Amino acid sequence: MTERFRHGLVIGKFYPPHAGHHFLIRSAADSCASVTVVVMAADVESIPLHERVSWIAEHWAGEPQVRVAGVVDNLDVDFDSEEIWAGHVALMREGVRLAGHPAPVDAVFSSEPYGSELADRFDAAAVLLDTGRDTFPVSGTKVRADPVAAWDQIEPPVRAWLARRVVVLGAESTGTTTLSRDLAAALRTRGGAHGGTRWVPEYGRELTAAKLASARGRARGLGLPEPSVFDIDWDDSDFDLVCRRQLQAEQRAARDGGPVLVCDTDALATTVWQERYRGAVTDSVRAFAAAVPPRALYLLTSPEGVAFDDDGLRDGEELRPWMTGRFREVLAAQDVPWLELTGDREQRLTAALAAVDRILADGRRLADPLG
Repeated sequence: MTERFRHGLVIGKFYPPHAGHHFLIRSAADSCASVTVVVMAADVESIPLHERVSWIAEHWAGEPQVRVAGVVDNLDVDFDSEEIWAGHVALMREGVRLAGHPAPVDAVFSSEPYGSELADRFDAAAVLLDTGRDTFPVSGTKVRADPVAAWDQIEPPVRAWLARRVVVLGAESTGTTTLSRDLAAALRTRGGAHGGTRWVPEYGRELTAAKLASARGRARGLGLPEPSVFDIDWDDSDFDLVCRRQLQAEQRAARDGGPVLVCDTDALATTVWQERYRGAVTDSVRAFAAAVPPRALYLLTSPEGVAFDDDGLRDGEELRPWMTGRFREVLAAQDVPWLELTGDREQRLTAALAAVDRILADGRRLADPLG
């Protein structure tokens, strides 16, 4: 059997982690008894250190010999400065200490030109891999510049963080579900990374159906008349449940979807629904709305030109104007772009696609790494 290194070290910004990084870690894991991955992030960078650490730790959770630690590194990059080199190496050693591997580092795995010098400073062997990016033609710079082009080179949690989340909301029977489905389907037809575009359905509608079915089941058991949607009782805990389930579904879809995630409502919309049914918004629902992942765009469906469709789960035709106005007020108070859509089904979809394309063309706007 080939002799293994005792302790391999992989360092980097992982801004964000991609397939090339995991190739490097995998090579170390297959060649060493233990591996420490040190994530080094500067405060000026857009992706928080704890996110990068958690993403890599999740990927390698099944291999206990791989440990991940993070350190804040706000030092300049100057390969000609002994003082700066010493500062970086001291932070790397702190990362090794935090990871808890007791053995000294005897191999440094790197795909960067400085890998040999770094190994010398650890008195370790230099293992240089894919320095020309031939095996995995990807880099953090490329991912930051064009996440869509690199979508197949990043892992599910990174995709979830980078996905542009588009939320469609509106009053009852104003075409929100139709538009959100149409938008997701239109994006999928583009193929490539967009071929995996996911659509997140509205949990509130699912809960309404479940509550109505339960009420009817109880009525049948008691020999009572069958209740309608108007007989359903809603309490504040129901709206907490809607927020939680909606976010869970959104997060699952974001991990295995494309660069755009289309959501039929969210917790912000739930604040309006709770106000409509309960007369006020609770602190817990406001907290859900404040804590949702960043939104790229809100699309508001207007009731103009849309006939009310009573499908047995709706009860608010006369409230559509009030709710639409309330949605306008709530959206205007957000620091997120939004667009109200009118016209027929095709016109709304065309306008929605144009708005999404503007968001995509604007880019993710991740800050340049320090140095």
